[in-house]
Amino acid sequence: MTDWNIQSRAHACSTCEKAFAHKELYHTVLMAERAEFKRSDVCQACWEREFGDGVRDRKGFISYWHGVYQAPPPPEEAIQKETAESLLRKLIEMNDPRFISVGYILAVMLERKRILKVKEQIKRDGHRYFLYEHPGTGDLFTILDPDLQLNQLEQVQKDVADLLEHGLNAPQFQKSETTAANTVPDAEHPATPTEPQPTPSSESPS
Repeated sequence: MTDWNIQSRAHACSTCEKAFAHKELYHTVLMAERAEFKRSDVCQACWEREFGDGVRDRKGFISYWHGVYQAPPPPEEAIQKETAESLLRKLIEMNDPRFISVGYILAVMLERKRILKVKEQIKRDGHRYFLYEHPGTGDLFTILDPDLQLNQLEQVQKDVADLLEHGLNAPQFQKSETTAANTVPDAEHPATPTEPQPTPSSESPS
């Protein structure tokens, strides 16, 4: 006989094999069988029909108890969905021009949630950049304003939603081609500009 083992509560009656319902009363009998402990979980109907008060007189009887069945919670997602912040950090690290517009929308989302704070707006080579600070970590994010047009905004917002839902495994981002909504001419490397020329602080993301 083993020194110890684990026998989990069954999810169905061991006699009639009917699945237990959430909060259903069940009965458990522990018997000695061939040098092992055998656990049987049975429903109320089978208990009354086949066990009942005489169970303690059965050969090998060890113990009996009853309880209320609790349905197991749904399994946790193996891969957690991206947050706007974690996704933005990944895209910045990738430095892929396809995601410039997506990164801008994510930064605006984080600004509205007060996760990022605009520290400065600067212009360089005809493009506007936002310098965002993460108050919690002190990290500084340089975000290029892609100057999105209204006819581009809907597609970019859809791309953001797909990336937050599926991560970089979203089908449309497995292709090497770039789309008009996610690229900005002459801005393949939106690095922090040198010698910034601050613009009035009254400007805000469009």
